[in-house]
Amino acid sequence: MSESLRISPREEPSSPPPIPAVQTFELTRAYGNMTALDHLNLTVNRADLFGFIGSNGAGKTTTLRILATFLTPSSGHAEVFGRHVVREADTVRHLIGYMPDFFGVYKDMEVTEYLDFFGACYKIPSVQREKTVADVLELVGLSEKKGALIGALSRGMQQRLGLARVLIHDPQLLLLDEPASGLDPRARIEMMAILQELQRLGKTIIISSHILSELQSLCNRVAIIEKGRLIYSGPVQGVREQMSEARVMWVRATPEPRAVELLRQVPVIQSAESVEGRIKVTMADHDTDPGVIAETLVRGGIRLVELRDDEIGLEEVFLRVTKGETQ
Repeated sequence: MSESLRISPREEPSSPPPIPAVQTFELTRAYGNMTALDHLNLTVNRADLFGFIGSNGAGKTTTLRILATFLTPSSGHAEVFGRHVVREADTVRHLIGYMPDFFGVYKDMEVTEYLDFFGACYKIPSVQREKTVADVLELVGLSEKKGALIGALSRGMQQRLGLARVLIHDPQLLLLDEPASGLDPRARIEMMAILQELQRLGKTIIISSHILSELQSLCNRVAIIEKGRLIYSGPVQGVREQMSEARVMWVRATPEPRAVELLRQVPVIQSAESVEGRIKVTMADHDTDPGVIAETLVRGGIRLVELRDDEIGLEEVFLRVTKGETQ
């Protein structure tokens, strides 16, 4: 074979990336002279537990209602699993489960009657509905209340029933607008545990909430919106880093004065100062390995007691990045 002839190894065709669960393209919605959504570009990946954050009037509910096919955009468009929410609305409705912040219930109906009614609306065969109803009640922890009247249920149980209703047709995407609104602490914790289980089962969940401390531990990605405009979208840790000017570490070490002196001599450390029995260490940038702190102290004969990140909470991030403006 000629030396000039080269045969390249056969390349296997790569699989195309999966279609995101939700994409919006310059999504805009106006009510007269008021713009509720302003050219929103948002992507939610499959199996995300996605926190949608914003003040009242920021555009969260408008976005969810467009995705749920209840509103049409003024311009731009949105897709759910690649389906156009306006042109393919019927298909989209079978892919989603939408739970508004306030929803009506038939208080004189029994729990199973209520869910059976909605199962019939989704044309689930009668022979299959009984098992489907039992399955969703078990999932939301209401199996023992299947024969109870809805009017006799607590607020928390009615919220769980509302979640069971949106699960009755096994949707791939859940749109939950303030699902923990008005719940006591225990009911909120139980609701969040149910959402984590649904994510584990492969559901994609978009949840809007004002309880940011819970979203911080619950969601893997968040979006912050104000006056209809997207301010941030990405991992929870990413928004913290974006809002922090530098990485801060907290250190407990003895003897403390000598530890501060050593740390101030390290080029990649911007500052080190004693604060109420601890040492606040500010790194030169986010990419610096904090292990240099431990290495410096151990080599200097200092006893290291504690080394941890200064994690700003999602509530503080929200206050820093937004101005409190509404429509």
